Amino acid sequence: MTPEAKDFQAECDQIHGLLRDRDASIFEQVTLFKKWTIGDIIGHLHAWNIAADQSLNDPEAFQSFVTIAMGQLGTGKTHTEFQRVYFAGKTDAEIFTEWAVYYPTMASRFEASNADQRVKWVGPDMSVRSSIIARQMEHWAHAQAIFDALGVDRDNADRLKNVAHIGVTTFSWSFRVRGETPPSPKPYVKLTAPSGKIWTWNDEQVDNRIEGSAEAFCQVVTQCRNVKDTDLVMTSETAMEWMTHAQCFAGGSETPPEKGLRRKAT
Repeated sequence: MTPEAKDFQAECDQIHGLLRDRDASIFEQVTLFKKWTIGDIIGHLHAWNIAADQSLNDPEAFQSFVTIAMGQLGTGKTHTEFQRVYFAGKTDAEIFTEWAVYYPTMASRFEASNADQRVKWVGPDMSVRSSIIARQMEHWAHAQAIFDALGVDRDNADRLKNVAHIGVTTFSWSFRVRGETPPSPKPYVKLTAPSGKIWTWNDEQVDNRIEGSAEAFCQVVTQCRNVKDTDLVMTSETAMEWMTHAQCFAGGSETPPEKGLRRKAT
């Protein structure tokens, strides 16, 4: 069993609740994430949900998806251009409806699966548990742009710990993706959960630590916020350097947003 699939579904449910009763024109609204529209974001989430589901349940279909996707992206096309090809002829509202129907059944399939089973991905193989948590992380990260664009305050829950854990465990990746050697030791991370609980990672150190809200930490490691726009407190050069270019997602090196760029609309 993979209980983390329930966290993935809850993350999707929150996005669905935010958008389901709005006019279809909402999908045309441009966000502060690379000028993607809300429709672009939903299309991106749905396409890669399909890929993750196929990696678990239909490896041949997954390989076909990857071949098409990498064929498009490898020739310089953007993710949004690939999505237009993949969802040819479908409106953003239709894609949203498909996504809303698809993710609950996908979550059920993941929940019923062996959490330690290995599945293929575009990069290295991963466990079923890691796969569905990665989907939760991507939904949480991209949804931030939607909440911001609509000027809505986000109500986080303690399922956010999955995202924070990915952020902590990709410390070394955040340096290697930039061609740099990860410094040592890793900073102590102490975060306040949405519920008020305290979450910690790594060996406790007085002079090498990061403290603040779990929401702010997750916003930084997913590059939804510049660290200078958060309440995070860093007490070492290593901690500051990490938070300056943290990247918990795969792919090439990405530059975090400049200070003040990613924010809630007023």
